[in-house]
Amino acid sequence: MELPFALDLSRNALIVALIISAPILGIGVLVGLAISLIQAVTQIQDQTVSIVPKIVAMIGVAILFVPWLTQRIVEYSQQLFAGP
Repeated sequence: MELPFALDLSRNALIVALIISAPILGIGVLVGLAISLIQAVTQIQDQTVSIVPKIVAMIGVAILFVPWLTQRIVEYSQQLFAGP
């Protein structure tokens, strides 16, 4: 395997991983920010108050985006096996 081809595969794999994880991580950040704001206003500093809603929201988004995520993975796999 040539070095430029291997670097191209690695770069494409990282880009696909970022694209796939973006919606899930994005909702985690937004929910975390909202919970942190609520904690700052109410002065409740319990860790479970911030972690549990983030986990629930991220699982919900992951379930919602399963068709889109699998489509991106299938497209990448087809390009990977098709070769140069």
